[in-house]
Amino acid sequence: MSIDARLAELGIALPELAAPAGSYVPAVVSGNHVFTAGQLPFVGGKLPATGKVGEGDSLVSPADAKGYARESALNGLAAIKSVIGSLDRVTRVVKVVGFVASDPAFTGQPGVINGASDLLFEVFGDAGMHARSAVGVAALPLDSPVEVEFIVEFA
Repeated sequence: MSIDARLAELGIALPELAAPAGSYVPAVVSGNHVFTAGQLPFVGGKLPATGKVGEGDSLVSPADAKGYARESALNGLAAIKSVIGSLDRVTRVVKVVGFVASDPAFTGQPGVINGASDLLFEVFGDAGMHARSAVGVAALPLDSPVEVEFIVEFA
């Protein structure tokens, strides 16, 4: 099954390629790998939420942040597709790095970044299994709650 067919089966439409928020490109090819820039959870060109992740009324909930990590991964797939033409060329998701803007008491970063990892498993199956880091940080660009980057291998 093609990746486009798999995405359709999952009810997923890839977003338009997000414009860079600085002096960089969304993805770079080196050899047979694509390295994405950090992807924010833009939806229609806007962040759906801003702020720190944690428990409390003024914070982004971990459940919402997990969804934003998934959206960030979709933006990453759009970046990859933009440089290699088709996601069918991806042979392996090698590494995922996820950043979570965290309230000082929050330690659930792995659960948040599961939003990105789970999507990659759903889309690519065994080829979506990857090494990963999930890191809590004080702040992210544009006050985003999450940012995700990854490395994929392609043929």
